[in-house]
Amino acid sequence: MNPTHLLWRVRLCSALRTVLACSIVGCTTLYGPETLQRLLAYPAFSYLTTILIVSDATLGDTLRSFWHAIYATIQVTILSIPSLWLVGPARFTNSLAAVGVALCTFVVALPESTHLMSKRIAFGQIVIVYVGVVIHGAQTGIIKHLIHMASSTALGVVASVLAMFFPYPRLAYNEVRKTCQLYAETASKRLDLLAGAFSPQDNSSALELVSQVKSLSAAGAKFIESIKYNLDGLLWERPQLRFVTANSMDLGEKLGEMEIPIRGMEIAVTSCHPFPIGMEDEELRNVLQSLKEQIGLNLEQAKWSVCFGATTAPERTGNFSDKFEQNLKTTLVTPEDFPASFFFYCIELLYNLLTAQNPNCVIEIDSMDYSEKQVKCPFQKTWNILKLRPTSQQVVFAFKCSVSLGLAVLFGLIYNKENGYWSGLTIAISFVTRRQATFAVANARAQGTAMGSVYGVLCCFIFHKHVVLRLLPLLPWIIFGSLLRHSQMYGQAGGVSANVGALLILGRKDYGPPSEFAIARIAEATIGLICFITVEMLVNPVRAATLAKTKLSTSLGALQDCFKDIVFAKQNICSSNFPALRERQNKLQSQVKELEKLIAEAKLEPNFWFLSFHGACYDNLLRSLSKMVDLLLIATHTIEFLSRESLRVGVPLEEFQEHINDVLEHFKKEVGSTLKCLEEVTSIKSLAVLEKELQKKNISQPPFSTNENAFRVPSSEEEVENIAASLFQHSRKVADKIYTSDGEDKLKNETILCLGGLGFSINTLMKETMKIKNEVRELVIWENPSSHIDLYEISCKVKALHT
Repeated sequence: MNPTHLLWRVRLCSALRTVLACSIVGCTTLYGPETLQRLLAYPAFSYLTTILIVSDATLGDTLRSFWHAIYATIQVTILSIPSLWLVGPARFTNSLAAVGVALCTFVVALPESTHLMSKRIAFGQIVIVYVGVVIHGAQTGIIKHLIHMASSTALGVVASVLAMFFPYPRLAYNEVRKTCQLYAETASKRLDLLAGAFSPQDNSSALELVSQVKSLSAAGAKFIESIKYNLDGLLWERPQLRFVTANSMDLGEKLGEMEIPIRGMEIAVTSCHPFPIGMEDEELRNVLQSLKEQIGLNLEQAKWSVCFGATTAPERTGNFSDKFEQNLKTTLVTPEDFPASFFFYCIELLYNLLTAQNPNCVIEIDSMDYSEKQVKCPFQKTWNILKLRPTSQQVVFAFKCSVSLGLAVLFGLIYNKENGYWSGLTIAISFVTRRQATFAVANARAQGTAMGSVYGVLCCFIFHKHVVLRLLPLLPWIIFGSLLRHSQMYGQAGGVSANVGALLILGRKDYGPPSEFAIARIAEATIGLICFITVEMLVNPVRAATLAKTKLSTSLGALQDCFKDIVFAKQNICSSNFPALRERQNKLQSQVKELEKLIAEAKLEPNFWFLSFHGACYDNLLRSLSKMVDLLLIATHTIEFLSRESLRVGVPLEEFQEHINDVLEHFKKEVGSTLKCLEEVTSIKSLAVLEKELQKKNISQPPFSTNENAFRVPSSEEEVENIAASLFQHSRKVADKIYTSDGEDKLKNETILCLGGLGFSINTLMKETMKIKNEVRELVIWENPSSHIDLYEISCKVKALHT
């Protein structure tokens, strides 16, 4: 099926379920019995709860949200009853209501164990409870008021759950299964395209195939994210999977492992210009075709046999290295053959990954007895709940939510008492625990509110003689708003606001003239968003662009640490420190992911009086860092294999170590010092600030380092090729020793393949370091356009400043 058609169908089905849920709420509150209508005193919050829960959700997600809503209702009831009884509804003022909202919000937001969905629902309920008391005053019955709030919440939740069953249940299990199948199909297509690009007929066809691979790679990444998202809902549909071990349950991690060799093959293909790659041996072409078909068969089995239970691994039909017994010598003849060696090494890695374990989309049930796990799981949950000491991040989040909502309620009630709900409700559902593009979110929410309100007013004008028909124009608008959630311009905030804006006008009655209510609500929403932005700027005053540069420096430092560990591991080849190396690589991956998020946020934030964010330069830096992360993961696997098998290849251990250490020490000299200098250069705010700090310390001109290796990254492709030739000579010596000694042919072939792959990894890492150096230089020039830029000189000044 066409991916575009599939995506359209998925989003349309989700929008139709949103329509159904809102229709249930609308019909119940507008045409239900009078007794029921009086009980559901806050239909607006029913709509809000429905939109918050049902959009893009599965049955498992809605069941989880059902319990989150119950928990939020109990929590708000317990927190609000003492203050309502102590003060009394008749004595509640605007200020007391704002204080009550702020205090209750802080208590709700503080626990780390409470889910964000539960917190958002509770925030909205708190606003309704305290603003409702101020509006109705002495007429408010405390218990009755809380029942009305709880009933309105329950209607929205029940409508969301019911909508998930029509026309058939949207199960997270089915979504994960289907997405796994799509990922397997996409991976198979990528493999076919990469194999075609590896030995194409001409250069133009290779470029076309590579372009298709990049498109499918982006789709594969989205599939993995979708699987990770739906796994939480899966646990609510199949509670027995809660007892699955974390290792076998993390399906996203398994698919991520598959991605690494596939991306490595893509790097090998795209690193070779011009096409085609030199592979004239016909037998090698046949082996490649055979392996491609075998991997494709394994992926096809995974596509149609995805299940959540114990299965048997697919039977291996042969070993990759066995088929290369007479042909692997041709993969390490010249330095130009490094890409071919790396390509074959990655395809072998993928083949072994698929045949050494169950298919990628299988969750195995651990053999541990259920009774033992049932004892451990509740104990662990209880221990997590009893962790009463909150982290600093949780305190900041709770403070931000409480102050924002408190101010929004205060100024909203002062501006318009009857519509004071909307200033708080507008931002109650917009809080997130992580950083976000505050101005972009607020802008999308404001535009969505305005669009939805204007649409509602226009429909009221058109159907003013047929009030019963007012629900009909809501249906296409809800579909439009649901699709708007996936747009880059408006996102989730804009889509939700657009739907809610129209629902509050067309889906309710007895709220006064529609135009007056629309204007009042837009004004209230603006008040709430101003409070939201102000508090966000006070709590997080540092711009995302500044944080992105800091994170870039941190990432370069983490990258340098990984290179040091690789060399250390090889120097101590028998007592290697691979667990520590993998830990550092995980840290590097997390740093790069955080950098990616900050870059995306920085692109959306306004510049004001600051220098504009150089998004293109940061994108190039992120691309190089991501490629280096992938290469490091593969290189670590290669080094670990060589470390483990060094005693079996028929070469004396000392001699083997000497050749490999020469390669890695050469690599360390060329790259390590450069990354250190780049880390120091990117750690400063600007050259002007650096000069001022030097003047304060009376450092006029710091001496340059006499280390001849400092900042010695290759500056041209020719230098890289010369270094590659040197690396090839060392690898060739090891390969010749292996072929002239006695030992297993299979192990020899695998070792030679690893050496070629390691040579390509080091060669490409140096090229990417050269690109990073050029991009950092461009970034410094962008930030200091009137200054002479010498990265080595800047690095020496930074060193002098910190010594």
